[in-house]
Amino acid sequence: MTQLKTPLQTVVLATRNIGKIQEFERMLEAADLDVKLLGLRDFPEMPDVDETGSTFAENAVLKANQISVYTGFAALADDSGLCIDALGGAPGIYSARWSGRHGNDKANLEKVLQELRELNNPTLRAQFRCAVALVIPKSQNSQKREILREAEMVGEIVMEPRGTNGFGYDPIFQPEGFTQTTAELPSEIKDRISHRGKALEAILPEFSPQN
Repeated sequence: MTQLKTPLQTVVLATRNIGKIQEFERMLEAADLDVKLLGLRDFPEMPDVDETGSTFAENAVLKANQISVYTGFAALADDSGLCIDALGGAPGIYSARWSGRHGNDKANLEKVLQELRELNNPTLRAQFRCAVALVIPKSQNSQKREILREAEMVGEIVMEPRGTNGFGYDPIFQPEGFTQTTAELPSEIKDRISHRGKALEAILPEFSPQN
């Protein structure tokens, strides 16, 4: 008979981004997982993690590891961003600080649009990419585990922002097969098709893994 490993009871969500927190909370609730979700707001003395990786995956694992060590709990971290073909894949891992000010969504978005306007009839194809890392610390019954899942959402840039149901670059990203931007889509649809939603869905089975 297959035995279940002990399900995770407490997980620290490694972000201070309110939009990401709300997305993760919605998805965990929809998955009907009995998990106590903590945020970095519950650890106000936790120092910021320097995102020194060269890829989304490296940064996600780096954040999850450092926060798990600091808190003693399992940690779930993501690193994600917008990759625009005409800008050589930029802003990429620098998406949250593209304007030089970390987390300034409006300035980041405006800088991207200005760079595209300066090009001669650029392709507007783009992808949102996400890496989600779950780090489970060593316990009496198991070794430390690192799990990584990655996903993307393909689409194109629209040159005039539309919609308010989102954050970051959502108002200028139109997913393939849709006529709305991700900031115009209902949350339940965005969660299902988004890069972050797909990566998190792929990692959720690890919350109650089977031997």
